[in-house]
Amino acid sequence: MPITGKLEITIKITELPQNVSTVEHNWKAFELDCDRCLVSVTVKPKVWKKLEDAQANFPLWVAAITGKMGAATEQGFVLEEANVQVFEKKPKEPVAA
Repeated sequence: MPITGKLEITIKITELPQNVSTVEHNWKAFELDCDRCLVSVTVKPKVWKKLEDAQANFPLWVAAITGKMGAATEQGFVLEEANVQVFEKKPKEPVAA
């Protein structure tokens, strides 16, 4: 008998999604292309603000979008309960020879 597990998905992005639509309750919806699999993401305005702030305040950044795998779509799936963590990326210093 198998034991119970929890499947979580993490998608990393380094730029603000461009084709964003506003849906019910001012939530933001966008799609991410992950190796030719389209992931549909909908986030609260507060979560979207984290991405906008990263774009405005950090020259280099990475965001980790996490959530659960939801319903299948024609070309991918829906990411449910999406949340975002943003990190500033420091440029690597060149290694001296």
